[in-house]
Amino acid sequence: GTWLKRHHAFICLAIIWAYATFWATVPFAGVGSYAPEPFGTSCTLDWWLAQASVAGQAFVLSILFFCLLFPTAVIVFSYVKIILKVKSSTKEVAHYDTRIQNSHILEMKLTKVAMLICAGFLVAWIPYAVVSVWSAFGQPDSVPIQLSVVPTLLAKSAAMYNPIIYQVIDCKFACCRSGGLKDKSSLKKSRTYTISAHRDSTAMNETQLE
Repeated sequence: GTWLKRHHAFICLAIIWAYATFWATVPFAGVGSYAPEPFGTSCTLDWWLAQASVAGQAFVLSILFFCLLFPTAVIVFSYVKIILKVKSSTKEVAHYDTRIQNSHILEMKLTKVAMLICAGFLVAWIPYAVVSVWSAFGQPDSVPIQLSVVPTLLAKSAAMYNPIIYQVIDCKFACCRSGGLKDKSSLKKSRTYTISAHRDSTAMNETQLE
């Protein structure tokens, strides 16, 4: 396969930032607009445009697809491919080396990280998307202002989910590794003491026979 090098990562980051900048600046070009949140402390896209025109409906649906559904599909697809690749690599290594415990632990860690990242992204943005779409195509006045604060807070805090997930998984992984190393160390010491005791007992028996 092709290794991901540093310049590949920079290219991906540049594409992501360009993609995000495009959709963030579209309202300044006259397609859609920004408006205050119902609780009045921050601004958001004017979801209520869909109530006024077909162009507003097209804008809201475009934002929903390209900024939520499409990124979600990319995240799920990418992590599924990574997990499948790790599993296939583990099976290939198993034919040449029977000591695959570390590979299995890494595979489990990667699976947990992938599941938690996908879950964190969905938990952060699905409630906000539901409230926004309801405001655009349903009855916006039926959503209480106090209730609309919760999805907004979840969405605004989405940037901190991934570092927390990585930190928690890394801490658990480090604890498991340190516990395993302690067990191996104690087992090695126990075997050393047993062998030494056996040798001392054998030497004493030989001395008595002489």
